[in-house]
Amino acid sequence: QVQLAESGGGLVQPGGSLRLSCEASPESFDPYTMGWFRQAPGKEREFVSTISSDGRYLYYADSVKGRFTISSANTKNTVIYLQMNSLKPEDAAVYYCNANYWTSGWNRDSWGQGTQVTVSS
Repeated sequence: QVQLAESGGGLVQPGGSLRLSCEASPESFDPYTMGWFRQAPGKEREFVSTISSDGRYLYYADSVKGRFTISSANTKNTVIYLQMNSLKPEDAAVYYCNANYWTSGWNRDSWGQGTQVTVSS
């Protein structure tokens, strides 16, 4: 069973930075893509960023382009980061790590438990 463990959330002032981490297990897991979504109170979960399995393709929501950077710590992209700079109050949300993968011919998604990001002075 795929498990995702996130860390790195917290409270930061507007204009500040945070780095989120996500580690997928088991070690044999081979994701198709890994990425980040977020959900603010009263809003639907929205896409933030994703990285392809080979690390060549990076995608970002327009709202975070130029401020957030997704990266990977290994060639399988089972450990990923989201560097968030110039944070704004509207970036406050619960951030969820996502893994998309294929198993027995089916495309599946797994989600982490979420990590809270609060942007406030």
